[in-house]
Amino acid sequence: MKDCAEKDKIDILSMFPEEIEQMLGNEPRFRAGQIFRWLSNGACFEEMTNIPSSLRQKLADTCVIRTPKIKKKLVSSIDGTIKYLLELCDGVCVEAVYMVYEHGNTLCVSSEVGCRMGCRFCASTKAGLLRNLTASEILGEVLAAEADTKTRISNIVMMGIGEPLDNFENTVRFLRLVSHPDGKNISLRHVSVSTCGIVPKIYELAELGLPITLSISLHASNNKARGEIMPINSAYPIEALMGACRDYFEVTGRRISFEYTLISGKNDSFEAADELAELLLRSMTAKDGTRQPVHVNLIPLNRVDGNAMSRPDKERVNAFQRRLCSRGVNATVRRRLGPDIDAACGQLRIRDAET
Repeated sequence: MKDCAEKDKIDILSMFPEEIEQMLGNEPRFRAGQIFRWLSNGACFEEMTNIPSSLRQKLADTCVIRTPKIKKKLVSSIDGTIKYLLELCDGVCVEAVYMVYEHGNTLCVSSEVGCRMGCRFCASTKAGLLRNLTASEILGEVLAAEADTKTRISNIVMMGIGEPLDNFENTVRFLRLVSHPDGKNISLRHVSVSTCGIVPKIYELAELGLPITLSISLHASNNKARGEIMPINSAYPIEALMGACRDYFEVTGRRISFEYTLISGKNDSFEAADELAELLLRSMTAKDGTRQPVHVNLIPLNRVDGNAMSRPDKERVNAFQRRLCSRGVNATVRRRLGPDIDAACGQLRIRDAET
């Protein structure tokens, strides 16, 4: 791993307008807003044409804009999904996936280089955690994808490499940067944040009142089954996790999405579906008896090299979905995009590191 170039300079892309204003000192107040807007559109200092050249030089001397470089790009011939391997300033890589839906262009971003959560079915965690991403590096993923595709990103899912709530401060700063009205201005109602269940951070996130969609990676309906595939369950068992989810909804009023990866012979039986429905309906019922809205996003397992786990066939997946719906739980099967480019996160980075 190499050191970031100009590592002692100010990371200006992570800054809000008021922070830029304070850094500029005696410059007119409106300059900070101008600079922030340029940065949010992926501009370098030289491109900030309404900024005096002397100030542009001062910024170049004292600040750095660390946007990732596209090291590898895979484009699906089936649906146009694009998978990026992005190289950061110190030479390490993360992944981002660009997807086109009817409701807009969506980017799945990474929040860490690797992951320490250890979920048995996930490629992202195979090499452990190298480091967190800064808020500017996460934002840089958005800027890189927009520059490459010449389109505007309207939806973001933080479901790439890493656990967003394990990098809490940078995740929150990114969310506020990317939604800033003078910047990208992406509505937080169009942003999903996924977590494997770091319970204290779910409570902390609820208190911030950010109108995101929280996605809980559940993947099993009892502690024994979940503990076998998700080590986080030993620290925060299902009862604690579901209590945090119930509190999150009561504080924010925002519906939670539950992610459930279907693994053949592991958690795809009718008994598992019945137990999952019972868990969600029981746990997401408020103290006054009001049932909170529940949605399950079923994800057939993406095969990971070196892992013997496999996905159930399509018939089993659809049967599991119907079983949940018959028990009163809204469930959909995630449409698999980019199957010809292994668009699931983690695998491209691992293969690149091995070459």
